[in-house]
Amino acid sequence: MRNKFVDYFSKISPLSEEESIGIAESMRTKTFKKGEHLLREGQVAVSTYFVLEGCVREYILTDGEEKTTNFFTEEQWAISLNSFTQTSAKHNWICVENTTVVVGDEQQAQELFKRFPRFETISRTIMEAAFAEQKEALASYYTDSPEQRYLKLLRSRPGLIQRIPQYQIASYIGVKPESLSRIRKRIASENI
Repeated sequence: MRNKFVDYFSKISPLSEEESIGIAESMRTKTFKKGEHLLREGQVAVSTYFVLEGCVREYILTDGEEKTTNFFTEEQWAISLNSFTQTSAKHNWICVENTTVVVGDEQQAQELFKRFPRFETISRTIMEAAFAEQKEALASYYTDSPEQRYLKLLRSRPGLIQRIPQYQIASYIGVKPESLSRIRKRIASENI
């Protein structure tokens, strides 16, 4: 598990032996069972999570109904925008599978930045990429049809379709499960 985390950072920027050891030593992992929450609406997010294994679903509650807004899987960060302003989260994070994450917090990050100043730049790169992904997903929700969103999901994250219940996929693309079934049949019949 340590190697996965260190390898992730190495892909962003080559690391010295000392930096690799520093990252590995700072790593705090935690395993959550399927159905456990990492964050609930109303809580202030004080931690970030890097998914080593498993899947976390982000959802919001609207009129008592869960609306899926994101999925975080291996080598992805679950970062709440609300954590930067120390305001209550408007979303929930729940494990769809048994999930092992690296747990990060501000104090831990600051200690690493003091020890390895260039980690601040690496951290900013990670944050920018995570926020760009979230912004792209939001834009897709406004500009693409549900079928286009489903096709994008199939292309960009094909393994996710096998791991997530269909009603959650339907919620993510903004339709009811029956509509997702029709979309899937149409795609299959047209060999898209």
